[in-house]
Amino acid sequence: MTPTERTSGGIAGKIAGKAKEAVGEVLGRDALAREGRLQSAQSDAELDAAEERTEAELRADEAELRQEQVETEAEVERLRGEVEAESAEQAAEREEEHAERRAAELAAEADRAEARADAIDPEERA
Repeated sequence: MTPTERTSGGIAGKIAGKAKEAVGEVLGRDALAREGRLQSAQSDAELDAAEERTEAELRADEAELRQEQVETEAEVERLRGEVEAESAEQAAEREEEHAERRAAELAAEADRAEARADAIDPEERA
């Protein structure tokens, strides 16, 4: 390969390299055949590197997705806990309101019973 000659990489470079190698071998031009093999090897290396880069990006994307899933699951659990706590608080408030109403009903019933007792025996009050 001459210093001013530029080789293309990838699939086109591989094809060009194979072509140069074949032409060099047919014509008996060892330098051209060698140049073709080198270009083909360089293209293979570029293709391998591109494939590895793509696989690495895919693994990174998968790792990011797994991390997002973990974070989402943690957020769901946190929110579930908040909802359960809120539900428990509301249930406790309802129970407290019920107990207060029942206490008021019992107090009113006691007042009525005492009024009836006073009506039966007013002297007992003193």
